Amino acid sequence: MEEFFYAGGLPVVLKRLGEAGLLHRDALTVSGETAWEQVREAQNWNEDVILPVEKALTQQGGIAVLRGNLAPDGAVLKPSAASEHLLKHRGRAVVFEKIDDYKAKINDEALDIDETCIMVLKNCGPRGYPGMAEVGNMGLPPKTLRKGITDMVRISDARMSGTAYGTVVLHTSPEAAVGGPLAVVQNGDMIILDVPDRSLTLEVSEVELMARLAAWKPLTERPNGGYAQLFHDHVEGADTGADFDFLKRCRGSAVAKESH
Repeated sequence: MEEFFYAGGLPVVLKRLGEAGLLHRDALTVSGETAWEQVREAQNWNEDVILPVEKALTQQGGIAVLRGNLAPDGAVLKPSAASEHLLKHRGRAVVFEKIDDYKAKINDEALDIDETCIMVLKNCGPRGYPGMAEVGNMGLPPKTLRKGITDMVRISDARMSGTAYGTVVLHTSPEAAVGGPLAVVQNGDMIILDVPDRSLTLEVSEVELMARLAAWKPLTERPNGGYAQLFHDHVEGADTGADFDFLKRCRGSAVAKESH
């Protein structure tokens, strides 16, 4: 990042995108100038750090947004950290209802799982955990690690560190704790991950999915007062920033008079 800064930083990247026709040049910024006006004079001081577009390291970006009946409001995967052979994968779901369930089962040799399965972790989103913790990159079961397997498809409504790796689908929205489709995935369900197609599909009929959702009951109890209850009642999903709903938009509240 230090080398990136000294090479010219983000303005150079934006200029490169603009030159390649990949930037909305006329988009207005907070300065009152357009995006292009802000960066068109930027200089690249190190072509080995910020490459020309025609020498891009990869043809795809670092983030893929997936959609489908398992993630109607989207889910996120980092292709640069994923295994190429898993970017298109169909596997049997092995479900963990919450992080404690995962911790209790993952080291159990009797767990019915192999490297072709898809690990599904629920109730780890903003409301469910609560707080959307960095638990999305679940460690693999020992029985697969002993076989030399280093990656499996993992799906959750949680997040993970930017330095973590693996074929991990994160931020699945709506989250399980609010009754998103992730909440009703069952052990043995087949799931299709297709990153090139940007899709994430639970292989059950729409009728079956609707029946499961109608019968669903939240696993997360509403806290009895305090900040925890405020958070539970008002935090939004990952797809809209996991912010409080009452903090959206320009409120224009007047400054109250001094209290002393």
